[in-house]
Amino acid sequence: MVEELAQAEDAVAACAAAATWALPEHELVAALDAAHRLEQRLAAVKLALIREIDGRGTARAQGASATTVWLRERLRLTIPTARRLIDLATALDSGNPGVRQALADGHINLEQARVIADTVTTVHNAAGPDAADKAIGVLTDWAGQFDPTLLRKLSTRILDHVAPEIAEAAARAALDAEARRTAHDRHVTLSELSDGRLRLTGTLDAETAGLLRAAIDPLTAPSGPDDPRSPGQRRHDALADLCRLTLRTRELPDHGGDPAQLVVTTNFESLTQQLSAGTLDTGLHLTPETVRRLACDATILPTVLGSTSQVLDVGRQRRLITGPLRRALILRDHGCAFPGCDRPPRWCDAHHIQHWADNGPTNLANAVLLCGHHHRHIHHSDWTVRLGRDGHPEFIPPAWLDPDQLPRRNHYHQRT
Repeated sequence: MVEELAQAEDAVAACAAAATWALPEHELVAALDAAHRLEQRLAAVKLALIREIDGRGTARAQGASATTVWLRERLRLTIPTARRLIDLATALDSGNPGVRQALADGHINLEQARVIADTVTTVHNAAGPDAADKAIGVLTDWAGQFDPTLLRKLSTRILDHVAPEIAEAAARAALDAEARRTAHDRHVTLSELSDGRLRLTGTLDAETAGLLRAAIDPLTAPSGPDDPRSPGQRRHDALADLCRLTLRTRELPDHGGDPAQLVVTTNFESLTQQLSAGTLDTGLHLTPETVRRLACDATILPTVLGSTSQVLDVGRQRRLITGPLRRALILRDHGCAFPGCDRPPRWCDAHHIQHWADNGPTNLANAVLLCGHHHRHIHHSDWTVRLGRDGHPEFIPPAWLDPDQLPRRNHYHQRT
């Protein structure tokens, strides 16, 4: 298969280098159709490979916490994209050979395959395998006429065509399946931009959407007839107000052993003069004016840095890495330090690089943040961890995974 895919890759490379401007119009359209069909057929191959990798447990064998994380690291995908691929690969492998074949033949595209697989599973549960086979034929025909959005709308009444005798009862089952799908698809993503801001995106289920609107709508009203803020800016400010109100309740769970709070870092020179520009423990920078304003209504926990950004004040030595020492560790690692892991600090344990039982000290030079999965993995595998010359963690893979045992680092967390 690898050789055949390499030949196909060479052919695609030749097409990519071809002069499309020289093609007559009918060949240009035909080439587009062929390229699209080939893209879907390759997608079927890719799904089959992903399903086999997931089934073998390859990801965990190579140190990843899940196949989704392994795919993100290997193929540079987002976690939601990787999860959708695994879900579809599983669905096509378990009881939907007709959909898999339609995709492999280039008759449907990847998004249409998702719609058909979801629908066929519902039909199979409601009306049995014969109706499911009929549904594949009908939906595949429809896929030649309708995009995935329209196809999903039409699919809600598929039983009217393949099993009219039970269509009404199954309509409720379809609604339940849709509710399960929306619950599965719920997510919120915080993406850090290059200038330190965050892009907030996501999909809320109906209940959470109602809760958010009930909480945020009263705070989005204009402050007066001359309020210069746009509706989007008012929603942004309302979300900030909602977070402040929540923090003031003091009812949030602990965050890595500490109460939920803002931690602002400043350098030694600024600290000995006046409170100046600062950095949150998330790596975001604050103006002096913002720091002074926060000091009026929030608990500011200063972490003092020397001229080389080394943490000077980390608290006294102890067995457990908590309090100021843990905050210093968060400032350095910003989350699980294992290569390819994006788990945030609140999901992480503080691991002694030289074990406590082996007389390892409790200090910053002997500690690393690891999520639960990678903490267990380090203890029960041939991976080792050390601090590099710059004081940041690096991990040495076992020889069976990398014969050269080149050190690896986590590139998903911003470094100070």
